[in-house]
Amino acid sequence: MAMGKRTSEQVPMWISTIDLPVSPGHPFYARLNAILDEAGFDRFAEEQCRQFYAPMMGRPSLPPGRYFRLLLLGYFEGLDSERGIAWRAADSLAVRRFVGLGLDAAAPDHSTISRTRRLIAVETHRAVFTWVQERLVTAGLLTGRTVAIDATTLEANAAMRSIVRRDTGERYQEFLTRLAAASGLKTPTREALARLDRRRKKRTSNQDWKNPFDPDAKITKMKDGRTHLAHKAEHAVDLDSGALVAVTLQGADVGDTTSLVTTARVAAQQVEAAHVASSTPAAVAEIVADKGYHSNQTMIDLAMIPVRSYIAEPDRGRRHWTQTPAAQAPVYGNRRRIRGARGTRLMRRRGEYVERSFAHVYDTGGLRRTHLRGHQNILKRLLVHAGAFNLGLLMRRAFGRGTPRGWQGRRFGIGPLEIAFAIVVARVWTAAMRLWFTPGLMPGVMCTSSRVGFAW
Repeated sequence: MAMGKRTSEQVPMWISTIDLPVSPGHPFYARLNAILDEAGFDRFAEEQCRQFYAPMMGRPSLPPGRYFRLLLLGYFEGLDSERGIAWRAADSLAVRRFVGLGLDAAAPDHSTISRTRRLIAVETHRAVFTWVQERLVTAGLLTGRTVAIDATTLEANAAMRSIVRRDTGERYQEFLTRLAAASGLKTPTREALARLDRRRKKRTSNQDWKNPFDPDAKITKMKDGRTHLAHKAEHAVDLDSGALVAVTLQGADVGDTTSLVTTARVAAQQVEAAHVASSTPAAVAEIVADKGYHSNQTMIDLAMIPVRSYIAEPDRGRRHWTQTPAAQAPVYGNRRRIRGARGTRLMRRRGEYVERSFAHVYDTGGLRRTHLRGHQNILKRLLVHAGAFNLGLLMRRAFGRGTPRGWQGRRFGIGPLEIAFAIVVARVWTAAMRLWFTPGLMPGVMCTSSRVGFAW
């Protein structure tokens, strides 16, 4: 066969619908859509978002069910930006089927997704998160009795070089130049300014500096030692199933002992709201946390409500209770509980379940660095990501896989172990036949086809 040259072909102007490429769809998204459709997710989303849509005027909008599916896609595909979500929806036939886009329909632009997010309130996104929790309660995957709380930092969409002083409004470079001029350096170089900055004590503080483009971003030291503008995301996780109970977003400079009360209150509200439809009401009874949340005031606050605390206590040496006598009994009670067998098991489970939620939502989910500004906008995506994480638990219970990538290695047929086992059995059977019978009476021969068996 001779090699031919490539010739330019004219693209046809009209294409029949039956000639368009058809995808069978991703098995994960197909089954996830079946769960959402069976529970009436689109009707629920339309009822919740009805107040944000005009009845008759305006350009064609993004349907609520499609909008929330696009945000769910951001979690399952690890897409950190809405622009990436729009590109993925336009590129993949399986994703188009998941979000309900026909072959002749254009995928929504990233600006459409962004505008829809800005118009829909945070409470509506929280209602979608609660709706997913109700499905978990129905499946027996959420009790909310024992809750673990921990926090992590998210890198903000703001640069340190853009910070300005709160009192004068001057930029950081201008501030260093003024300090250098005051110390005698008339025309300092960039290296001289860097040396001057390193010699200063407490160079940046949230009380003195802010970012003019994202005031909610706070200066903090990340876990890898770098200093960045960041936000603080706090999770409340059910230790019976690993489901996310609550997600809160706060400033990175807020201490753990301060944010614990807020997250615990939101977790209690979420557990109560998720069990409203069920006949068995539930409430948070135990709170588990690491040593960063331990303080006298935290122990006193938790003792005032019917909640048992399992909070790791740092080594503070010999304690004296003359100044805070009210904290003695709660601190000793918490110490006795964490040293018991149940406290040890809960601490070990806390490290497993909470860190797993951080890894899925932020590392593989694509939100470790945010592309949005303002706590309200970021919290909207966090709530949908948390709902997608809980949907993954529901999918894992129903079908054995909780992520689209988990279905890539799944075999729908005879696996290699079954084939190997069948080959071993066949060889043993052949050897037994040769010992028991003469070769002339029963000539057993192995079949050379892909299917394991005998040709008699």
